[in-house]
Amino acid sequence: MSAAQPWGFTDDMGMELGAARVPERVVAYVRAGAALLDLGVTPVAVYGSGHDGPGYDPAKAGGLDAAGVPYLGPGRALDEELLRELRPDVIVDVTYDGKSPYALDEAVADRLGVPLAALSVGNELTLPEILDRFRELGASLGAAGGAGSAAADLAELAEAEDFLRGVAGRTGLAVLALSGAGPDQVHLARPQAWPELARLAALGVRLLDPGPGPGANWLTADWGRAAELRPDLVLFDNRFHAVPPYETPPGTRLAAWNPETPPSPAAYARFFRELAEALAA
Repeated sequence: MSAAQPWGFTDDMGMELGAARVPERVVAYVRAGAALLDLGVTPVAVYGSGHDGPGYDPAKAGGLDAAGVPYLGPGRALDEELLRELRPDVIVDVTYDGKSPYALDEAVADRLGVPLAALSVGNELTLPEILDRFRELGASLGAAGGAGSAAADLAELAEAEDFLRGVAGRTGLAVLALSGAGPDQVHLARPQAWPELARLAALGVRLLDPGPGPGANWLTADWGRAAELRPDLVLFDNRFHAVPPYETPPGTRLAAWNPETPPSPAAYARFFRELAEALAA
């Protein structure tokens, strides 16, 4: 796609975006930016969420830091003048509710006169649908590599899924996904609330549900509740703001889980393979 061609894209908030030419200077939320980088679109800069600090979270950065993509800090505290100096053609965020971007106030983009595209990462879409939407956006932005690279990435993901399906079927281990909040509190993931966990269940991974209680995505409890579920393997949130597991039954295996894995086939292929290897260990 030539940058001289008109550009249009409808995001997952229903916003019909357009420009006289294909955007070349992309600023993105770190999760979206890491996915776009995997897909062949290198952002000029990325920003974080309210959970993020002044520097890159290694769990969320993907290949961005190694690629030299600048990190601007949390989106809600973004320096608008610095953002203006970057001359972005488009800002890319994610949305969990289909109504508002997650990490950046829409008013910032409005003041800059820059279109903002927000793609859904919530459970109203399946993981394959989320990956398709990011692929569509990347293709509209002239992703390097084209159809051949996309097909190779999808083939790699399919192989990783087959590998995980086979291991999960052989082992039958019980898996609990959680995010540590401190020595006295843990957030236990409800599998069907997370597209990637729902995908794991579809591939045969035996995910444990924390049971009734408040919270749509998490059940917040103490570590004793996590131990009572008797998982064979704990998928623990490895983002910077989370804490490692404090209490698990003896012999429980551990594997890292980033609830903000970049929505790209390559990133999820890595995650699925790492989980399969942990289950098989």
